[in-house]
Amino acid sequence: MSLVVVRKLVVGVEEIFHEGGPRANPAPKRGFAAAVIHNPYAGRYEPDIMPLMEDLKPLGLDLAKRLVAALGGNPKAIEGYGKGAIVGQAGETEHGALWHAPGGYGMREVLGGARAIVPSAKKVGGPGTRLDVPVTHINASYVRSHFDAIEVGISDAPRANEMVMILVMTTGPRVHHRAGGLQAHEVKGEDGLR
Repeated sequence: MSLVVVRKLVVGVEEIFHEGGPRANPAPKRGFAAAVIHNPYAGRYEPDIMPLMEDLKPLGLDLAKRLVAALGGNPKAIEGYGKGAIVGQAGETEHGALWHAPGGYGMREVLGGARAIVPSAKKVGGPGTRLDVPVTHINASYVRSHFDAIEVGISDAPRANEMVMILVMTTGPRVHHRAGGLQAHEVKGEDGLR
């Protein structure tokens, strides 16, 4: 039996048309998919927490598929990604670290083998806690136009014995990006950096 028990799923998308400059066409989209799950290790120290990491793999794939669908359904349109976890107050930060592999590899599989490391953030907090989930280009971490963060939070989660597992994706760079550096069209995609 799986250790992952989902209480709710939340998906959100925003389109950014401008930030005071010219209207973007097409407008980049940013979105998140989050699952509120029971934390089986809440309230106690458990030396071996790895079984939960294995059980989280299907959730990583499911959230990645839901997020791509919400952003238009085309995995090739996704240019940025990131992941995060908010752990309820009866848990510990290390419980959120179990999301690294299932969340990252779930997105990589759905996106067809993205090469850049998937940036991550995690914290412990109560219901309504917000987390700035970092974003980077899916194939090259040095593409400055895609350095970003998406703030995610759920009003009634995480409860003390829960965790919120989060994936984020974007369909393009920051609107009006002009900070120089490696451009997305220049990416070689060989090492996940450039």
